[in-house]
Amino acid sequence: MDLSQEAWTSKQASSSGSIIIDVRTPEEYEAGHLVNAHLLDIRDPQGFMDGMETLDKSQTYFVYCRSGARSAQACQIFNQQGIADCYNLLGGILEWEGEIEN
Repeated sequence: MDLSQEAWTSKQASSSGSIIIDVRTPEEYEAGHLVNAHLLDIRDPQGFMDGMETLDKSQTYFVYCRSGARSAQACQIFNQQGIADCYNLLGGILEWEGEIEN
């Protein structure tokens, strides 16, 4: 499900134990990422699928990328793999107005 930053952060704050997933490249991640985000590079198909297999399907995931396109694709894959609660950040980190870690 695609959510605006306001809806995404609100839903994430109210979902205890939720997990933030950054689906950008390691280089993009190192340049700056959201606080407590876990990297799962969608451009590395084997690594992405291997990483997804380790995820708890009962958890809620909040996914983002640079602009929202890769994370939308990632949410579709999550859904296909049985992860029902997956939320895409519209606009990605480009439009993020919150804290960023380096």
